[in-house]
Amino acid sequence: MASAVVQTDDCAKPEEEQSQCIRVKRSLEMISGAFYLPKDKTLKPLGEDAHFLYPEKQTIGVADGVGGWAEVGVDSGEFARKLMMNAVIAIRTEPKGTIDPKKILAKAYSKTEQKGASTACILTLSGRNLHAANVGDSGFMVIRHGEVIYRSPVQQHRFNYPFQLGHDYISECPNSAEELEVSVKSGDVIIAGTDGLFDNLFPCEILRAVIEGITQGLMPQNLAQKIAEVALVNSRNREIDTPFSCAARLAGFKRIGGKVDDITVIVVYVV
Repeated sequence: MASAVVQTDDCAKPEEEQSQCIRVKRSLEMISGAFYLPKDKTLKPLGEDAHFLYPEKQTIGVADGVGGWAEVGVDSGEFARKLMMNAVIAIRTEPKGTIDPKKILAKAYSKTEQKGASTACILTLSGRNLHAANVGDSGFMVIRHGEVIYRSPVQQHRFNYPFQLGHDYISECPNSAEELEVSVKSGDVIIAGTDGLFDNLFPCEILRAVIEGITQGLMPQNLAQKIAEVALVNSRNREIDTPFSCAARLAGFKRIGGKVDDITVIVVYVV
């Protein structure tokens, strides 16, 4: 793995003295920004997605409240928001670089007493490794040198029925979270989001938006907005193929077009 180095001033000394030169690996940092588009700003301005950015602890998270709970009068968006808020509270007590996403998710879950359920994905950067805990169909991807080098797997029981955290008998607990680890390098771009992103944009479409945004010199928040708006356009298009429509057909449903949903996008530049 290539690594950035910091050279001491001794490196400028004569050749016979350069044996004393010390090379130190520089820790990587995450520069992040987010953008959120609720599917119904008028009737439900907070939507059902939630997220957090915790730059001091190099940690981010996304959650998507399961909309099916609305049928029994429960706002799963409240569950998702509380889950993310409790994750932030749990992270505050942890030293930077020692955060365990699965343990944070478990602590947040234990403090979230609302009815409802939510998918969740928490990521943290420690040294040169990205650590994540994921439940359901929120997730992330890593882009390097214009290529997608990693996409987190989806956890689902069947089509459109993702794993979800909740306190009822049909939901999962944090033990079901998949723990993931990816080596990252300076210059990598991490895209995290809810299924409103990944159901409406293929990886190649996200990659195209990232390349365009970096070429334009966009900051993470502006790039997150750009990606979210492209996903929004696709979600309302009834005549195109999307990841959601392809998955639906594989499951035996006749479907074309996007999926109208809340859309959360987090963009991270690794530096």
